[in-house]
Amino acid sequence: MKYLLNGQQSKRLSFRLIDSSDFRAWLEFFKSPAAFEHWSAEVESPERECEKWYEKQFHRYENDLGGMNALIEKETGKLVGHCGLLVQTLDEVKELEIGYSLLPVSWNKGFATEAARKCKDFAFENKLANSLISIISVTNGPSENVTLKNGMRPDSQTVYHGNKVSIYRIEKSE
Repeated sequence: MKYLLNGQQSKRLSFRLIDSSDFRAWLEFFKSPAAFEHWSAEVESPERECEKWYEKQFHRYENDLGGMNALIEKETGKLVGHCGLLVQTLDEVKELEIGYSLLPVSWNKGFATEAARKCKDFAFENKLANSLISIISVTNGPSENVTLKNGMRPDSQTVYHGNKVSIYRIEKSE
């Protein structure tokens, strides 16, 4: 559980563990066609995709592989999305990724950048890694902008889960 930001806060956001009670609010993400605009995947149904997403996060929690944290807007108390540190194996190398997904209604408000910065700071302050990555679809300009605002720079390109992606990286400065 060392990778989770449970109880952390940024200026506008509180981080907490996800909970099955978040399902209904997060289902809206999977109902949006924009959710899969930059990611090729076989989609069964919004409900099934949301179930699989939660199963994956709970598996991460149980196996100390990091995981997404629920992002709660302090002003409204509402779920705006998820962000977290994820242990990933990329091209046979274990890496620590800053991952984020926001509800479409919460896009373009700076929440992803704010949350990603908090994850970066948390990881480096707690000496969780000397380098962090973000895995971004090559067509996802908005997510690319978040990584750049977080001080990350393009590192490489690869194929990840059948999708062509750019790897953005930031090194811990001493």
